[in-house]
Amino acid sequence: METNKTPKYIFVTGGVTSSLGKGIVASSLGMLLEARGYRVTIQKLDPYINIDPGTLNPYEHGECYVTEDGAETDLDLGHYERYLNRATSKANSVTTGRIYQTVIEKERRGDYLGKTVQVIPHITNEIKRRIKLLGNTGDYDIIITEIGGTVGDIESLPYIETIRQLIWELGENNSSVIHLTLVPYLAASGELKTKPTQHSVRTLMESGINANILVTRTEHNLSKEVKAKLAQFCNVRKENVIQSIDADTIYDVPFLLHEQNFDEVVLKGLDLPYDQEPDFTVWKKFLNSHKNPKNTVEIALVGKYVSLHDSYKSITEAFTHAGAATETEVKVRWVYSGDLTEETVAEKLAGVSGVLIAPGFGDRGILGKIIAANFARRNNIPTLGICLGMQIMAIEFARNVLGYEKADSAEMDLTTPHPVISLMEDQKDVSDKGGTMRLGNWKCTLAEGSKIRNVYGSEDILERHRHRYEFNNEYYDEFVNNGLIPVGKNPETELVEILEHKEHPYYIGVQFHPEYKSTVASPHPLFISFIEAALSNKQIETINATREKI
Repeated sequence: METNKTPKYIFVTGGVTSSLGKGIVASSLGMLLEARGYRVTIQKLDPYINIDPGTLNPYEHGECYVTEDGAETDLDLGHYERYLNRATSKANSVTTGRIYQTVIEKERRGDYLGKTVQVIPHITNEIKRRIKLLGNTGDYDIIITEIGGTVGDIESLPYIETIRQLIWELGENNSSVIHLTLVPYLAASGELKTKPTQHSVRTLMESGINANILVTRTEHNLSKEVKAKLAQFCNVRKENVIQSIDADTIYDVPFLLHEQNFDEVVLKGLDLPYDQEPDFTVWKKFLNSHKNPKNTVEIALVGKYVSLHDSYKSITEAFTHAGAATETEVKVRWVYSGDLTEETVAEKLAGVSGVLIAPGFGDRGILGKIIAANFARRNNIPTLGICLGMQIMAIEFARNVLGYEKADSAEMDLTTPHPVISLMEDQKDVSDKGGTMRLGNWKCTLAEGSKIRNVYGSEDILERHRHRYEFNNEYYDEFVNNGLIPVGKNPETELVEILEHKEHPYYIGVQFHPEYKSTVASPHPLFISFIEAALSNKQIETINATREKI
């Protein structure tokens, strides 16, 4: 397809209530447009004053997603990458805090000398500049911009005003506004109510923006009459009222929208060709395998934030991708590490075919993770440790195999006589918490003959990181001599990235976050190998159980 020199812009806003799924709708639209041959990217404008979500508790905001170039971002960027199979960057994530920080820094430098700095035009101009950054690269035909929050919120007003200005500047057919709202169902009267959507659209119109397309979240199908009513009172065409009904899986959403000609409606509004049939080959294969698994395994996810599953969103999605690749239904058993003791661990992990030691920060629940790692190592249960999870595996090994009972991480205990995990050298003078960790893509060289090299099928890899502490190389030889071998190292710093148990069928810890790179089109090989190891373990358990009965 011939590409556009000047990209088209799509703005996705939300109304009535938060958490309607703007990220999934934006991602689904991006996937549909890419399937038609367009080059698409998605960015998120978040109205909170934090510079980024890197310092937020996962219970506040879900997981912190990290891009290749080291941006700590909202979890929606994970959805964007998983649907588009395309990496995002710092330019794809903007917060109010970052906008105001930039404007204030400019004011202090004297860039606005003699002028009063105001929300309009200075803040809105900076938002505009950030929105256009991706468009100026020439890499994209269409840029989808998701506006966080809900129309009518005070904190969203500068973004809404910026969009109003941009729509005028871009000219006719060069932008489109998709408004996502809720159409609630009142069980008492048996009715779908359109009034909340009408009020939401009216609020948007009062800000000078007309929605071009309505996407309505609903638990029940909209009748022709309800769609006609929404179209009439919200000033959109009937065919531009799209329902987004509850789906079995978020990966069904693109097809449910496509069945209503959503992508065609969007392209018509942007005056772009829509005659090329979309290629859904990869997605259909993925969905077929996902919905018709031949195997089932249960994996224990041992972490401290398990009461909010979005805290580990990329991990659970990576399980979904790897499960489809291996035709396996992956059931996650959520295990709060704070509940694990020597007395309860056998019961809590009974029957699982694999254990994932989750990433995290701080000392809460650490002992439970160490107990889980010890149980999995001694009982030959396939185990994958991610980031802090790898460090936990090192601490457990040092305590129970090397005999260093007080071995620990300097993060948890500064006075430990055996800091097998220590603060990275370049972190020792760092005082600020936000955006100062080892972040983004870093190289790793895999040892010849190792399991992990066989998994990747390559000597050198790039993976994303988010940590301050590292394996202490003073203990390198002792670990090697006793069987937990550093098999992956950064070629420049000698930082240990991967630990692998020599005798265990599958006991691998990685300092990086492989889950960030897993997508529908490219399931991560480490998760695939982990699921395969869990399947093998399950088969062994079944054989042993049968023999016991005999």
